[in-house]
Amino acid sequence: MARPRIKDVAQRAGVSEKTVSNVINDYIHVSDRTRQVVRQAIDDLGYRVNLAGRHLRRGRTGIIALVVPELDLPYFAELGNLIITEAARNGLTVLVHQTRADREHELAALDGFGSDFADGVILSPLALVDEDLRARRGALPTVLLGEKLNADRADHVAIDNASAAREATAHLLALGRRRVLVVGGVNGPSEGTAEVRTRGHRAALAAAGVPFDPELVAPVRQFAAPFGAEATHEALARGLAFDAVLALNDQMAIGAMRALHEHGLRVPDDVAVIGFDDVQAGRFNVPTLTTVAPDKTAIAAEAVAMLIARIAESNAPVADGAEDPTASPNGRRQPPKELVVPHHLMIRESTAGFPAPREAPVSPVSGGVPGPRAAR
Repeated sequence: MARPRIKDVAQRAGVSEKTVSNVINDYIHVSDRTRQVVRQAIDDLGYRVNLAGRHLRRGRTGIIALVVPELDLPYFAELGNLIITEAARNGLTVLVHQTRADREHELAALDGFGSDFADGVILSPLALVDEDLRARRGALPTVLLGEKLNADRADHVAIDNASAAREATAHLLALGRRRVLVVGGVNGPSEGTAEVRTRGHRAALAAAGVPFDPELVAPVRQFAAPFGAEATHEALARGLAFDAVLALNDQMAIGAMRALHEHGLRVPDDVAVIGFDDVQAGRFNVPTLTTVAPDKTAIAAEAVAMLIARIAESNAPVADGAEDPTASPNGRRQPPKELVVPHHLMIRESTAGFPAPREAPVSPVSGGVPGPRAAR
């Protein structure tokens, strides 16, 4: 059986093809009765919108690329799911690619991987440098996630990482902790999230009059649980005294807690632990993990909206032969947008302690049953 077309829907509903198109595109100047009749005809015939044809007529593929460093990090998995959902709401398909923080892979993403299959890219870079963005010409519309490069050639969505780390450290200090091990931190000039979060941590120490000890900064090779555990093991093996851990993501925080457990230290009694990202695993860990929670839903929504706007600009005619991909139809370049989305501190058991045990129910037969013990 041939696939139904707009013409078939129009005939069944007794309206013009233009009216069917208006209903499909949700134009407002259609009566409720006509809209209902057309939608019923669509359902009866099993008509499906030909998105590929629609996109091609507009000079697009309807595909965007999401490029992240690691697919097996829960933060990127959760964020990717939200971006895919948001893109689908806008009739877009998302292809996902991981770079393993390799600069050549990130450069390839900026260039659309040497093909025309994607209309734009949402990229979380780790290896790119400012000049990579400044030097590109005619590249894909791009939205950056994570810590911003200094170049002014792409839109950017992120939380205020310095402020978030400052708030996390201030929370630990308010608990009376004074020796905070920064797992994943960096000493000295650097680029990216680790440097910005370490800077925020130091700002909180300075505001509280607590001396900064560079020995308490524990760099890692990768923001993953095994490396958080490794950094914590090494700090303990060196005899380094600390009463709190600020891990720069939740995976490293979970790894740090495992290392503390293996050394006979209790969380939060002996060492309070806080992470970043609010991934699902931290909510079910024992103890549950205090963390900085970025608004991942807002990050996804804003990144997709920004990219759609840039794609529309890139397909519009540009005055005076301008080649800038961010130029608007009137030929004036639209400045890249810097959007900071909200974050908040989720205080859980790894810093606040465990709730008091509930009273055990009384058994009418035995006179009582053991109640649950508070985990320690």
